[in-house]
Order: sequence, then C-alpha cells, then structure tokens
Amino acid sequence: MERHTMEAGQAHPLPPSYLAWSILNTFCCCLPLGIAAIIYSKKVESANTHGDIDRARDASQTAKTLNIAALICGIIFITIYLSIKLTEKK
Repeated sequence: MERHTMEAGQAHPLPPSYLAWSILNTFCCCLPLGIAAIIYSKKVESANTHGDIDRARDASQTAKTLNIAALICGIIFITIYLSIKLTEKK
C-alpha cells in the first residue's frame, strides 16, 4: 500500500525509508554504512510522520546512497575474502 501526501491539492507519494534494505546491509554487507543508513531511514520515517516532505526526501536519498555504498563494499569484501580463501595453499 503506497502512502501519499497532499500538497496544493495534488497527491504525492511519500519518500521511501529503505529501512529493510538498511538492516539487511548492516548484517550482511558493511556494518558502519548500514548503521548510518538505518539512522537516515528513521529520519525519513520521522519526517514523513511530521509532514516534512523535503527533509524526508533528502534523508531518503542519503539512505539510498548509503545502502548502495554498503552493498558495493560488501560485494568487494566478499570477493576479496573468497579470492584469498580459494587461492591459499593447503
């Protein structure tokens, strides 16, 4: 179910919080960036609750950027780890 807000008589979708993605990134990819993404995700939810769409939009974009960075870091770390483990001599 998509939530909307009314501005000047027009309905606009609320910015997404990316909270689930932030939590997943925290546990699976990159802890520091995931924690920062969770903080910004909660800022989105708070701003949406208070009707501050501009602040919610900015925090949503930041959460999305942090999640993308965490995912990329996680992929790089996993690739390096697997490369080291698979090339170790027994």
